[in-house]
This record gives sequence, structure tokens and C-alpha cells, in this order.
Amino acid sequence: MTGRVVVIGVGNVFRRDDGAGPAVVEALRDRVPGGTVLAVSDGEPGRMLDLWHGSDTVVVVEAVRGRPARPGRLHTLSVAEAAANSRSSASTHALGLGECFALAEALGRLPRELVVHAVEVSDVELGTGLSGPVRSALPELVDRAAATVRKAHLRRA
Repeated sequence: MTGRVVVIGVGNVFRRDDGAGPAVVEALRDRVPGGTVLAVSDGEPGRMLDLWHGSDTVVVVEAVRGRPARPGRLHTLSVAEAAANSRSSASTHALGLGECFALAEALGRLPRELVVHAVEVSDVELGTGLSGPVRSALPELVDRAAATVRKAHLRRA
């Protein structure tokens, strides 16, 4: 075990609410223990696997489309839950987390612990800035991600 902890904010800041993941990463810069790797990704599975390679704990922060939609609703999911949920909640990207996790599992590249913190989106059209519901949910999303990171660092101490 390396004890390495990685937070990946998945999204695109130029697609409105899809920028929630990167916004959480930015907000975490002064809130997580030193040594935590903070990264932003477009969600492409190969790049995601490279970002978390050699990590014990990975926290993914993602924007999702819920069915039925409840913009601003938060979810905290394990790998199995995120993969199962991909049938009822869709990533805002071409390939969802379910496909990424399936690839990681097939390649033997799943970290020991992988937690997904997600927010349901309202608007992923071109533009910048989060919608009201997602902006309102952002502090709690940041708190959840920070708590997961702190717990991971305590386990390795």
C-alpha cells in the first residue's frame, strides 16, 4: 500500500454544471492534508486510470443527470453502486463512470477504496458558471469530499 490519496474532479468548466467536479477540487486546495493529489479530468477512462495509478484511495467528484431529475441532489456511492447507478443516472460525459470502473476492474487497476461524490445537474449547455441548485449544493459536496479524504489519511497514519 502506498497510502496515496487522489481526488479527481471530473468535468468541463465550459459546460455550466459539468464544472462542479473541477470546482470541488479547487475548493479543496486548502482543506485537505498535504500529500493529497488533486486533479481535474475530462472523464476519459484511460486518463482516469493514469491519474489514480498506484493510489490506495480515490475520490471522484462528478456531475450526473438523474432520472427523474432533482438538480442539486447529492449522492455518495461505492464503485459497485456507481456502476449499478449508471443505468439510472448518466454521466455528463460520453462514457460514464460505470464504463471507467469496468475497464479498471478488467485491467486490475481499481484502487483499494474508490468513492464517488456526485451532484445532479440542471444545465450542461455551453457556458460558464453553475446553476442555482448546483451552486447551492456545492458546499456540502466539498464537505463530503473533504471528509472522505481526511478519513483516508487517518487510516494510513
